[in-house]
Amino acid sequence: MIKVYSTLACPYCFTLKEFLEEKGFEFEDIDISKDEDALKEMVQKSKQMGVPVVDIDGQIVVGFDKEKISKLLNIK
Repeated sequence: MIKVYSTLACPYCFTLKEFLEEKGFEFEDIDISKDEDALKEMVQKSKQMGVPVVDIDGQIVVGFDKEKISKLLNIK
């Protein structure tokens, strides 16, 4: 399961979600600006306040780290 913690004002969040869609991955998009519990969950998992944060089966990636995300999703 892929969770993307994001905000509407974040250009990197948009780019990340576009990348996942282009590669055919489904994900849960969580807008932390509208969900305080999700914000707390994201900070607990990542120890970061910045977005995007991606949770890929429990593996946390902070920012749009294309190389790390591709490796975790086995994208060549």
